[in-house]
Amino acid sequence: MKTLLAHTKEINEQLARYGVKFGIYKDGTFNERLFPFDPVPRQIPEKDYEVLEKGLVQRVTALNKFIYDIYHDKKIVRDGVVPEEFVYRSPGYLAQCEGITPSKEVYSHISGIDLVEGKDNEWYILEDNLRIPSGASYPLIARTICRRCSPETFQRYHVRDNRNYGALLKRTMDYVNTGGINVIFTPGRYNAAYFEHSYLAEQAGAVLAESNDLFVENQTLYYRTSRDPVRVGAVYRRV
Repeated sequence: MKTLLAHTKEINEQLARYGVKFGIYKDGTFNERLFPFDPVPRQIPEKDYEVLEKGLVQRVTALNKFIYDIYHDKKIVRDGVVPEEFVYRSPGYLAQCEGITPSKEVYSHISGIDLVEGKDNEWYILEDNLRIPSGASYPLIARTICRRCSPETFQRYHVRDNRNYGALLKRTMDYVNTGGINVIFTPGRYNAAYFEHSYLAEQAGAVLAESNDLFVENQTLYYRTSRDPVRVGAVYRRV
């Protein structure tokens, strides 16, 4: 751990060199800032992580089934488990989605579940973010640079490897792909999450596309190329 602390300056310099930034708008002006890096990692014991992993998988599965039910049978409303007004008055409810079933019945493909550990050493959920939340790229690139700057830290301690995230993202997109290429959608260079979009596209082997790169014809989405348009089968887009 001490060696990781000793390399803090070098790690921050490499993060800057790689352009690991996030953007914010303040007073109508776009500003970029370097990703803040803390060399002291938040350690979670393996036994705790295994419990969290199982619980989070169960929770996200249940949330997907909940959304499916809301837009189809509405059993959870009819049975009085969730009050009707909680659903139909929610700004997240879209009447246009009634009866629509996405590919493989998956509504939330990438979920961000905010966790906090209480004083009682129990884990609690603060929020479920199911709208393709941003942020995954920052710990991924930070871990890569930490491993490069302080390999002895990872040789000495049993740190769970996260280098397969790109492969997992590709597998997720392939699973729901309806026939075509995978696309990571970005609003453009001045979007707050542009670094993440470009990084994930590279890691997952997907095409990074802006709105002008895409068009719909006969209810099918296409990606413009210098030659013929290419059909798009899955889009990673923050809602």
